[in-house]
Amino acid sequence: TTHYLFIVVVAVNSTLLTINAGDYIFYTDWAWTSFVVFSISQSTMLTVGAIYYMLFTGVPGTATYYATIMTIYTWVAKGAWFALGYPYDFIAVPVWIPSAMLLDLTYWATRRNKHAAIIIGGTLVGLSLPMFNMINLLLVRDPLETAFKYPRPTLPPYMTPIEPQVGKFYNSPVALGSGASAVLTVPIAALGAKLNT
Repeated sequence: TTHYLFIVVVAVNSTLLTINAGDYIFYTDWAWTSFVVFSISQSTMLTVGAIYYMLFTGVPGTATYYATIMTIYTWVAKGAWFALGYPYDFIAVPVWIPSAMLLDLTYWATRRNKHAAIIIGGTLVGLSLPMFNMINLLLVRDPLETAFKYPRPTLPPYMTPIEPQVGKFYNSPVALGSGASAVLTVPIAALGAKLNT
């Protein structure tokens, strides 16, 4: 029981890590402006989160599963913006899965060598993720027209001329509570399992 609970905790926390590393969604109006920030932050955090998750389970394929979770989250966000009246192309869903597959392939090909997965797999993610997303963004229709017709109510923190709201998420009681409960889940589950035996 403890083993499976810990897998859930790792999945949730590593996904939160990736989402909070800069803008994890390509909004059409700022897609090219945020491309560099996105490429650096997301290739780094995809590698960190996926390696963390993959080395715990020891199963090649876990990184792809992790990237699939991220993709589903983004499609949900795309649907939410669409429901608010924004056009379908307002959000371009980022491409994480092929880069995660390269990471899994490296882990499998090097016979589950964690150092090779980090160095070789991380390099492959860093090289491939910007390329896949560049192609993805080239397919977006009329980003400038979308930017002028459908402005967002707020800008990402790194684009505001005033001081950025970096610590806003971490000062939230909800975020602190969910993080604390996720961390405490494992020792509580371990204690419960021990008392049962």
